[in-house]
Amino acid sequence: MTYFRSHILVCNDPECLEKGSMEIMQALKSELSSKGLLDEVQILDTPRIGNCESGPEILVYPEGFHYINLSKENIPFLVEEQFLKGRPVNDLLAPPKKEEAQELGEPTAKEIRVVLRNCGKIDPQNIEEYIAEDGYQALAKVLTQYSPDDVINTITQSGLRGRGGAGFPTGKKWAIARDSVDGQKYLVCNADEGDPGAFMNRSVLEGDPHSVIEGMIIAAYTIGASQGYIYCRAEYPIAIRTLNIAIEQAREYGLLGKNIIGTDFSFDLEVRKGAGAFVCGEETALIASIEGKRGEPRPRPPFPAVKGLFGKPTNINNVETYANIPQIILRGADWYASMGTEKSKGTKTFALAGDVKRTGLIEVPFGITVREIVYDVGGGIKNDREFKAIQTGGPMGGCLPAEYLDLPVDYEKLTQAGSIMGSGGMVVMDDETCMVDIARFFMEFIQDESCGKCVPCRVGTRRMLEILTRICNGEGRDGDIELLEALSAEIKQDSLCGLGQGAPNPVVSTLKHFRSEYEAHIYKKECPAKVCRALIRYEIQADKCVGCTACARNCPVNAITGEAKKTHYIDPDICIRCGICKQVCNYEAVLVT
Repeated sequence: MTYFRSHILVCNDPECLEKGSMEIMQALKSELSSKGLLDEVQILDTPRIGNCESGPEILVYPEGFHYINLSKENIPFLVEEQFLKGRPVNDLLAPPKKEEAQELGEPTAKEIRVVLRNCGKIDPQNIEEYIAEDGYQALAKVLTQYSPDDVINTITQSGLRGRGGAGFPTGKKWAIARDSVDGQKYLVCNADEGDPGAFMNRSVLEGDPHSVIEGMIIAAYTIGASQGYIYCRAEYPIAIRTLNIAIEQAREYGLLGKNIIGTDFSFDLEVRKGAGAFVCGEETALIASIEGKRGEPRPRPPFPAVKGLFGKPTNINNVETYANIPQIILRGADWYASMGTEKSKGTKTFALAGDVKRTGLIEVPFGITVREIVYDVGGGIKNDREFKAIQTGGPMGGCLPAEYLDLPVDYEKLTQAGSIMGSGGMVVMDDETCMVDIARFFMEFIQDESCGKCVPCRVGTRRMLEILTRICNGEGRDGDIELLEALSAEIKQDSLCGLGQGAPNPVVSTLKHFRSEYEAHIYKKECPAKVCRALIRYEIQADKCVGCTACARNCPVNAITGEAKKTHYIDPDICIRCGICKQVCNYEAVLVT
């Protein structure tokens, strides 16, 4: 194994790619090669570093130097100074971030990293670095010391539950697939991460693909499968590329294919790309998509463990579930069960987003409270505003108000509170958020992603979206709230799959906790949060306006009039309520009413 004195991480997020990060990477390789440093300095591409708006950007370890706004012309001088002379190039270094603009980097004291243990530490395209971190030791242990029943008992005792959202006990799921008698069985990894703002699976696949592959091989041995598929959405090209490299390396090392590690067990993997349909996160729709059919769910039973892919017994778990398996085998069921709560064991990754000072990917033990996640891990609310709500579980999750800040986060507690765990999305909202508009936003996403197979979901979500849109447009009517409640009950009860059954959750939870906002929109024609354009107006306060003309110069529809150094006015009949005037005013003269 080669050891390097320096590592360069090049951001490969779409924004940095567009700005030329791969050209920077090639320039670095060329310059390092000309200086004879390629054996001493390793270059890796990595998901978001945290400052793509100032990209292309790189991180240099072990020093931790963060360089931004790079061009190919900068590279010779940067290599000369940083890697030959050991001096940072101050003109290219990123300035310290403002507190409210930070992204999460090193784990905080509240975090425990099991799934994310290797992300950012190893080269995901080098199997030797994974092996150096005890990679594939769990597989060797299982194939030489464990029977399939031993593995199931260990996973069951650990308390691991499926991390895809439903939280079904993993050991029980494997046992059902194991007991299904058939000459051919399949294993599937659900990497179709479709929740808005969620990137847990992508980060693991791009940063530590071998942990998922090793977990899948162990699962395949346990249930008796000989062929596996990783179903990954095509919007994750880097994850797909990294996975294919990792799979090929595993084959070369005898860890995939015929007679793995010299045993009688044979198993192989391939990646199947999905077209990005959110409904294909549901396991029967995912199976249909792999088979080349339209991605639509089917009624259950029979469940996939009995009749799944190509009509054969199939086990499906998501990326995070498989990534936990090697550590449970190596460190024991008791170690894993020591973390979390009575019914929700271990840790959970979350994509923390929204109005929180430090956004990013976190991994915390179950039982941690919402308050600890928002304030201790996330650093609190941006601009020190008031916490209003947190939405958990993706577009089918619920919005929980401030009274739930001390709620322990686990499957049961979130469900009891009117939300769900989901795959791990968390969106924090401050007191400037309109909860009716939030419900409308998520319903728009769900309605757009409905496959249309069943009437309750196809038609019901459209009717709900129409009502929510009317309310946000100031056209709400008496009886709309009751109609939303009735539709929610019918859609939840009669929809075919989890998408439709969970579709009403954002509406149900916001009606429960923020009913007064709906009533204000409908009966008072007011938006308390001053968000819904049809229910607000912009005015310029004469006592604060200095006539700087900034608002008039930036108004896209010329709705603002006034002379320099004199009070300006906004014509409400022309104003489109875009808010640009308020953004550009340096004197807080623009008032929203």
